[in-house]
Amino acid sequence: MLPYLAFGHMIPFLHLSTALANSGIRVSYIISPENTKKLPSIPPHLSPLIQMVQLPLPHVDGLPDGAEANVDISMDQIPYLKIAYDLWKQPIMHFIEHNTPDWIIHDFAPYWISDIAREFNIPHILFSIFPASVYSFFGPPEYLAEPSKYWTSPERLSSPPEWITFPSTVAFPSYEAPYVLAGFFGTNASGVSDSKRIATCISSCKAVAIRSCKEYEGQHLDLLETLFRKTIIPVGLLPPAVPERRKSGGGGAGGEEEWEATFKWLDERKPNSVVFVGFGSESKLGKEEVYEIAHGLELSGLHFLWILRKPMWAVDDNDALPLGFKTRTESKGKVCMGWAPQVEILSHQSIGGTLFHSGWSSIVETLQFGHTLVVLPLVIDQSLNAALLVEKVVAVAVERDSKNGSFKRESIARALKKAMVDVEGERVRVRAREMKKIFGDIDLNQDYIDGFVQYLRKDS
Repeated sequence: MLPYLAFGHMIPFLHLSTALANSGIRVSYIISPENTKKLPSIPPHLSPLIQMVQLPLPHVDGLPDGAEANVDISMDQIPYLKIAYDLWKQPIMHFIEHNTPDWIIHDFAPYWISDIAREFNIPHILFSIFPASVYSFFGPPEYLAEPSKYWTSPERLSSPPEWITFPSTVAFPSYEAPYVLAGFFGTNASGVSDSKRIATCISSCKAVAIRSCKEYEGQHLDLLETLFRKTIIPVGLLPPAVPERRKSGGGGAGGEEEWEATFKWLDERKPNSVVFVGFGSESKLGKEEVYEIAHGLELSGLHFLWILRKPMWAVDDNDALPLGFKTRTESKGKVCMGWAPQVEILSHQSIGGTLFHSGWSSIVETLQFGHTLVVLPLVIDQSLNAALLVEKVVAVAVERDSKNGSFKRESIARALKKAMVDVEGERVRVRAREMKKIFGDIDLNQDYIDGFVQYLRKDS
């Protein structure tokens, strides 16, 4: 298993590793030492089947010391992390040469894995941590490898492409399209664009495994077979296991006592009355954005639990929020700085909705409990995810400026009230609860894993 070094990638790869190990498959999970410390621990009964292979990440000028994941760096430093990742090729090749796996399952970034697979005659599978709708939007690998064949302007990114023949609203907002065109298709400091990396992986792999299911996006999965001319294997949604309710917390800036108090606070709220607010570990929100979210929460009058990682621009935790915000909202909400047991929080009966960035992992974690979604996408795939959620009437989008994508506190408050309490949002709440039958169905998702395991055993 070879994930890219971002937690939105490493965690799904770990979930897939656990699912495969549960089926009796031995897994070697390639990871760097610092990231190993931050990943969830392997369930004890599976530890004999999952080997965490720690390979040091080569040093690269432009990366801070100890930076081994997107979470450790600013947006403009990410290409340098990809340089270090590409230098991983030699130690990974050495490991594969001496361990001869039956399969290599990898992320989008290691476009060079085809060289290793060819040299040692090992089949490889691209595992997409994104839903099929993201890949189907971008089209066949030749358009990813050579964007000039189709992706010639931002305007093309702002509407569904010609190969999507069924009704669809999945596209980028006009304010984001220029950045996608430059950032996704353009060459960066690593020397290889993200679109080129993906195209190379698709062209050389034996199959593409997708973290998704036909019940959610069957048309997009079927379309991928045509676009990629490869076997497409949905592996299910990989919903994380719900941990038993803890007697005390653990982790986080405040340690166990803070989490014990937080869950006690949740216990005292009415069912489905609290908004969970979280934008992932790697989102880079600006000061004005964080402050508008804060004021919007206050303006909504709803109960909220906000998990906020201290932004790089903040001097300290207090500077990360508007002056007096915590005091003014102490009867309505809680702000927890740093790490949080997100799945455990989302499983609590008082949580009724989520304000978030619409990352795919967070969508899965939220819909497995049937919570209403309020979407505020920030980068690349998140806008496409959000568009499909709104299309399926399971999410409310925060209204934004059509020219620059900015948002105001009033828009945050309106979206939250619509999703949580207003009559006009009732259909969204009903549809979100219905999604629990897909996203939270253990047997359904296990059937997809069983199908993937059957494919691996048959073709190895």
